[in-house]
This record gives sequence, structure tokens and C-alpha cells, in this order.
Amino acid sequence: MHRTRFLILPALVCALLAGCTGMPRTTEKSRKVYQGESFAAEETFSRLFDANAEATCEAARRALLSQGYVISKADGGLVRGSKHFQPEGEVHVEITFNVVCVGDGPRQQVATAYVSAQQDRYVLKKNPQAASLGVSALGSISVPLSSTEDSLVKVAAETIPAGEFYDRFFTLMQRMLRENALPER
Repeated sequence: MHRTRFLILPALVCALLAGCTGMPRTTEKSRKVYQGESFAAEETFSRLFDANAEATCEAARRALLSQGYVISKADGGLVRGSKHFQPEGEVHVEITFNVVCVGDGPRQQVATAYVSAQQDRYVLKKNPQAASLGVSALGSISVPLSSTEDSLVKVAAETIPAGEFYDRFFTLMQRMLRENALPER
């Protein structure tokens, strides 16, 4: 009896330690993500355009359309568009743009475009399917089948922080504004 306790006690301690190491740990960095928000007066996500809010949002809409984005909303100073990518076989990425145009100045003849883009990442998850057969005399029998059900599972989402990314978009918007303002020949 004493020998059995001697063997069980170390096994319980090992099981307890193994269970504790499998628990997710919250790091200091992940708990305080909001602390990284500087709220600095930089222009990564906004630009001033020499056009009214309506023309500025139209330039944003045209810029997104020219790059293959599907526009889901374009009215009231708001443009929303998205585009899908498949960089790897079982990885799917979606980029969604949100553009808000706000008139500035005494006559609202200039506008600021506030832009943010979010990148969502999905992976393909395969779920094996099993079938059950019910036979009244024997009960229920599960028979594994070779079928699977595929589904996309969201694994990450973040606002794209890269200033160069937004610079390219704002440059294209400026070009669209110029082209739209040219007199017809």
C-alpha cells in the first residue's frame, strides 16, 4: 500500500505540472496593447485634399475600383471597399478599406480623407465527417466516411499600420482627383 502511494504521488505532481504548462499565458505586451496608441499628430491615416468632401470620396471610390476592390458602400462621406487574396494554398486574406471624407475650411472647399485598412487572415480548416446508422436491435453504429467539410476560420485581424501603404493610396487618390477635374475635350 505504501509503495502504491509512492508511485501515485509523483505521477499526480507530473500531471499537475503538465496541466499548468498548457494554460495560455497572457504576456505583459498583449494585456496592454492600448498603451502602444500614441495619438500623435502624424498623417499616416489622413490627408488634406484640394477638393470638397464629395469629390474627395469619389476619388477614393475610383482609386479602390481601379485596383480591383469591390465597393460595398459609397455615400454620405463614407466609402467602404474590400478585396480578397489567396497568398498560399489554404490561406485567405481580405483587406477592407474605410474612407471617411470631411469638409474643411470656411466654405468646405477642401476636405480631409481619413483612411484605415484592415487585414483579416483566414485558414482552411478540414473537419472529418462521420455517419451514424441506427439499427433497432443493435443500437447506433458510427461509420467513418472519407468526406470532409471545409470552412474558413479567422485567425488574425489587424489595422494595417504601414505608412507607405497609405501613401500609395493617397497618391492614387490625388491622381484620380486631377483626372476627374480635367475639362472634357
